[in-house]
Amino acid sequence: MSDPATDSLKPLLTPQTWELLNSLPPYAQDSAAAMNTTLRKQGWDPQIVAAVLTQLRLRRDARAKFGTFADQLLLTQRGLEQATRLQVAAGHAHRFRQAGVEHVVDMGCGLGADSLAFASAGMHVTALEADEPTAAAALINLRPFPEAHVLHTTAERWAAEHLAAGTITGTGVWLDPARRTDRARIWDPEEFSPPLSFVTRLASTGVPLGVKLGPGIPHELIPAECEAEWVSVGGDLVEVTLWFNDLARPGVRRAATVLDPSAEPAPSPPHRGHGSRSAGATELTAVSDFGEDPAVTVAGPAGLTGVLWEPDPAVIRSGLVAQLCAQVGGWLLDERIAYFCSDAEKCEPHSPLARQFRVLEVLPYSPKRLKLWCAAHHVGSVDIKKRGVDVVPERLRRQILPKKPPAAPRHATLVITRLGDTRLAAVVEPVS
Repeated sequence: MSDPATDSLKPLLTPQTWELLNSLPPYAQDSAAAMNTTLRKQGWDPQIVAAVLTQLRLRRDARAKFGTFADQLLLTQRGLEQATRLQVAAGHAHRFRQAGVEHVVDMGCGLGADSLAFASAGMHVTALEADEPTAAAALINLRPFPEAHVLHTTAERWAAEHLAAGTITGTGVWLDPARRTDRARIWDPEEFSPPLSFVTRLASTGVPLGVKLGPGIPHELIPAECEAEWVSVGGDLVEVTLWFNDLARPGVRRAATVLDPSAEPAPSPPHRGHGSRSAGATELTAVSDFGEDPAVTVAGPAGLTGVLWEPDPAVIRSGLVAQLCAQVGGWLLDERIAYFCSDAEKCEPHSPLARQFRVLEVLPYSPKRLKLWCAAHHVGSVDIKKRGVDVVPERLRRQILPKKPPAAPRHATLVITRLGDTRLAAVVEPVS
């Protein structure tokens, strides 16, 4: 049986078709049918036309990760879904560059996003990819960098041949294990390809090693001898990176890195020798292990006042909520709830690590009570945030808003949370 990904790429791997692809305007849904008809009338084979239109659509979708640099890439659907954002890859390259690594082996390179960042930072790259059509796409994508080489092979095979001998110096390894099948996401780390046990064996050789994993991996599965860094972009939690040996920062066990998407790298191939940290990065780090949090006051229901902090997902998943709370002199509402409060004068409205809301009013949680409150305050639309409670915002919204909008409707933001056994609804407004 033929591979659909292979079938979609093969027609593009000729000079004539590649020139056609790069000569066409960006993909637009409302004009795709007309473009299809025009190209067929010009004599292009229907299979080539389908491949070109698919590639234009993928390039459009890839702009969220690569900017207009996506217009120069060869893509597959699965490869795009798993590819590292250009801004995040720049942070990976910076870490290797700072450690003095001259050669990076990118194990499981996918479409080559991280390899592009490594090569642009002046390092030699050996990119490994077990999937043949994806390896072909990476080969095309890395063509501007003669110092980057793509091999169709597995991480295990390459490691057995090269790293076991212990003769490679100046080499670092970047590993992005496959965590999906054709049908579903894989949750057991020992079913990753390669598995987590391969990671720990590789780390034991002393090689500088960075490993990209899904951000939801349980803390207890993270090896003790690494730095774990959770990364989010604009509030979207995208990965956790495990840094081993020379790539791990002294005194850092866990970190939350929040990237501003508006500060993404320029939408063109980065210049060689560029090794700067990801633009717009804000970090929170801790030397302590998971669960070893600083002592912070737990105020309980009476403490839902002042400014309510909603930490970024990277802060929450790294277990650094108490750390951030202590830094701003705040107090936890509940040890199991990732909200905390602080005095108004401790507010940091421009902190990327958390959104802040001024608490205006606190009510016992009740859909009936909230419906009366909305009617009394002429509320016609509402944002609902919730944490630690079994509430479906869409359903609650229908329950509390009037069927007929008021004459001069107001907008409100509600935070529904649980403090101990008490459910509360806080009326808040964003701090700007």
